[in-house]
Amino acid sequence: MTRVRSLRLWAAVTLLSLCALAQAASRSTTALDGPWRFLRNDAPGAQAPDFDDASWELATLPHTYNAVDGEAGGAYYRGPAWYRLTLELAAARPSRRRFLEFDGAALVADVWVNGQRAGRHEGGYARFRFDVTELLQPGRNTLAVRVDNANQPTVAPLGGDFTVFGGLYRRVRLVETAGIQLDLLNHGGPSIEVETDDVSAVAARLQVTLRVRNALAREQRVGVRLTLRDARGRRVLQREHDLQVQVGAVQTGRASFTLAHPHLWRGVRDPYLYRLTAELLQGGTVVDELSVPVGIRSVAVDPQRGFLLNGEPYPLHGVNYFHPGRPGKGLAVDDAQVDEDLRILQELGVTGLRLVHFQHPARVYERADELGFVLWTEVPLNAALHDSPAFRDNLAQQLRELVWQNRNHPSVAIWGLGNEVYQVDATSRALLGELHALAKQEDPNRLTAYAHCCAADDDPLALRTDLTGYNRYFGWYDRELDDIGPWADALHARLPSRAVGLSEYGAGASVRHQQDPPQRPKPDGRWHPEQYQALFHEAYWRQIEARPWLWASFVWVGFDLASAGRNEGDRPGINDKGLVTYDRRVRKDAYYVYQAHWSRAPMVHIASRRFTPRPAGPTPVKVYTNAARVTLQLNGQPLGTALVADGIAIWPAVPLQAGRNVLAVSADHGATDTVTWAGEPQAPGKTH
Repeated sequence: MTRVRSLRLWAAVTLLSLCALAQAASRSTTALDGPWRFLRNDAPGAQAPDFDDASWELATLPHTYNAVDGEAGGAYYRGPAWYRLTLELAAARPSRRRFLEFDGAALVADVWVNGQRAGRHEGGYARFRFDVTELLQPGRNTLAVRVDNANQPTVAPLGGDFTVFGGLYRRVRLVETAGIQLDLLNHGGPSIEVETDDVSAVAARLQVTLRVRNALAREQRVGVRLTLRDARGRRVLQREHDLQVQVGAVQTGRASFTLAHPHLWRGVRDPYLYRLTAELLQGGTVVDELSVPVGIRSVAVDPQRGFLLNGEPYPLHGVNYFHPGRPGKGLAVDDAQVDEDLRILQELGVTGLRLVHFQHPARVYERADELGFVLWTEVPLNAALHDSPAFRDNLAQQLRELVWQNRNHPSVAIWGLGNEVYQVDATSRALLGELHALAKQEDPNRLTAYAHCCAADDDPLALRTDLTGYNRYFGWYDRELDDIGPWADALHARLPSRAVGLSEYGAGASVRHQQDPPQRPKPDGRWHPEQYQALFHEAYWRQIEARPWLWASFVWVGFDLASAGRNEGDRPGINDKGLVTYDRRVRKDAYYVYQAHWSRAPMVHIASRRFTPRPAGPTPVKVYTNAARVTLQLNGQPLGTALVADGIAIWPAVPLQAGRNVLAVSADHGATDTVTWAGEPQAPGKTH
């Protein structure tokens, strides 16, 4: 290989700027967004500093190499790719440490610094770090990362109805710390853990655990200062103590607070957050510092009363949230797109989310804390497993990462341990039991759950975790819409001491497919009328709402998602069961079915609005709203006021004329909506 000189791409991290960062903060972070050199292929020897990458593409993080083929349907590239970046660095001070921090790399990442291996990470969805202090050098440094999203029998997930986007699809950073620090090598977590117990309006106990690493040449005594501040930044409590940390060791320190009259975190009703800051001090100087959110709440589930937040029933309803993926980006999205998704879901009125089927971007958990969403978040044990110690070890590693990176978030209530495992036997039951035991060992205070589908409702596989959710699609894949309530009743009667919830239910819909009234479509067919999805969710919510003992219900799915193996609806490569389209531009009618029941903000929505042109003549008009009464006008002429039942107002025979028809509705709480339909003088039943 020849050395690249004039064509070498430099990521400019100058000597002066890095020195300034180190002096200005106890812990400094430098984004390594690139652009990187990128090749979607294998390139033996590409870890070498003098490897010639001049012909490679440029890529800026976050980046996936399946942005096009991962959404097109059919086969897509699953294999290795390379990323290379050149840095120029100042010499690190003798007492400082440097780490590479990856927020996610799918599915397996091998990392080299200046041709020397820094480490390997197996699992595509969690943060990981490598200490690269001894591998970096003053001046020019070459980072090389080989990622591979091929299906590998020892790395989860092995199955799933979604595209596995390969690449450095989340951000990468260089982190510099003092030689004595809050441990950065603790499964990608912050090494600050805050547990709340004995929670009431009178008092709450906070137990704080720190992990401090000493990478210096001598034993160190370090001061620890813990400060709890309220939502306005006012200091509420402060504690100080010392730790003695041996050379090369990680020392655990613990402290307890009792907080009188705490302001509780109450979900979407009042997502109040404190913040805990941990400082490490030597000679009166802060050498490392980090803060984490603290939400004081208790969580429980009762088979008869459902989900309990702070001891009170809290209706837990929402959607399965796959990921903030976007057309042309796959999973390589930024915080602004996460924020957009959560804003759409907040406007929908969700109280909780099931984060499927793997660990989500850190921004999701942070915003869920602030918005008050209760989260079920899970490891990627999905559909398939491999009966080997290596696969079990990999799942255990990914569970530890999920727990240690997210355990401080008050929004996180449930550790999900698997979804729709098709192999129902002693092996899968044992594996789920092992994961449950590990979750309880790592975090005794949270509940575990499994999403069951593929065996008897009371199979031991469904009963290995604290909670069970059932994935049921009656009225779509099998049976009838009205079967979901009687099914739940029968299961509740058979397992009266078991908490029962709906982890998935839904139906496909294309906003391009319009049929009113709709016929039941074929799930794998190319015709998925939007109106049938709305009828599906009308029927389901009536039955769910009548059974408050269901501990949770989550629609599949919040947003259409990329699933390369699908070929149905209006295009291949997309699972179209979302309440919102993949590009986030259109909220389907079914979105408003739930908004009418869940949202407190005044809303009204004329359904079947995209069915135009449509036959002229007497036409039923349906409106979704959270008002009590709605008034309708056609072309400026009043057609009367309808009472609302189950979030729906109906005018059974509105006289549409041939040509332009402007329908306008106004609700008694002030919300309005308007739609224009073109009437055609033709027989009813025509579809578009």
